[in-house]
Amino acid sequence: MNYKILIPAAVAGVAGIVTLFSSLTVVPVGSTGVVKELGAVNGETIPEGLHFKTPFVQSVYDMNNKVQKAEIKTEAVSKDMQVVTTTIAVNFYVPANRSADVYQNIGKKYEDVILTPSVQESVKSVMAKYSASDLVDSRSAVASGVQDTLNQKIEHYGIYVSQFNITDMNFSDEYNAAIEAKQVAEQNREKAEIEAEQTVVAANAAAEKKRIEAQAEADAIKIKADAEAAANKEIAASISSDLTEYNKVEKWNGQLPQVSGADRTIVNFSDTTDLN
Repeated sequence: MNYKILIPAAVAGVAGIVTLFSSLTVVPVGSTGVVKELGAVNGETIPEGLHFKTPFVQSVYDMNNKVQKAEIKTEAVSKDMQVVTTTIAVNFYVPANRSADVYQNIGKKYEDVILTPSVQESVKSVMAKYSASDLVDSRSAVASGVQDTLNQKIEHYGIYVSQFNITDMNFSDEYNAAIEAKQVAEQNREKAEIEAEQTVVAANAAAEKKRIEAQAEADAIKIKADAEAAANKEIAASISSDLTEYNKVEKWNGQLPQVSGADRTIVNFSDTTDLN
């Protein structure tokens, strides 16, 4: 066996295989290949799939174009100087046509370098416009405002936010205690108002009951009086003049009246009757 020929041939075969595999690259699904020549980005990109490249000269970095999710904790101060701690959930992505720019200008850690600080800054900027109570009441509007501000900061870098949510919002213990005390006071006030209204309703009902009872009693008295008047009227109409005279006779005590004459002599009709 001629080793002088076999060894070089084997070396050449291995080198050929290495060269062949070095000239092939596979870009995974949902990614864009950023082509580098001797370590420098040349601006060329290749889509997902199998591709040829110049071995030992060109290399390919796979830039993820899928939607990614990041959870970022932030701390801000409200308009009324209350400390607000929040947890932000951000869905973001790098479009294929911006892959080379992001890799060349920012690098692989664009989430840490650009996204996270921009989220924190945007949250502080927007939440400073709201009072603590308004942050709670207008949570969706606050999230929308932060997302708009964030997009303005990072889109020119080639990073885009598709969804933004405030998943958690906490205030200081002192503020929470004050809110709880306020809620208790509000509940007590509402309870007192309800009790006062119930008292007024009960008093009005009692007064209305008395009015109805008094009206019923007055109506009964009037009805009775009207009935008696009607009865008396009927009785009066039925009394004759003879009955009137009879009543006079019944009431007469048997004595005739005495009349004084012109000479002051008293004439007793009773005596005159005896003379007859």
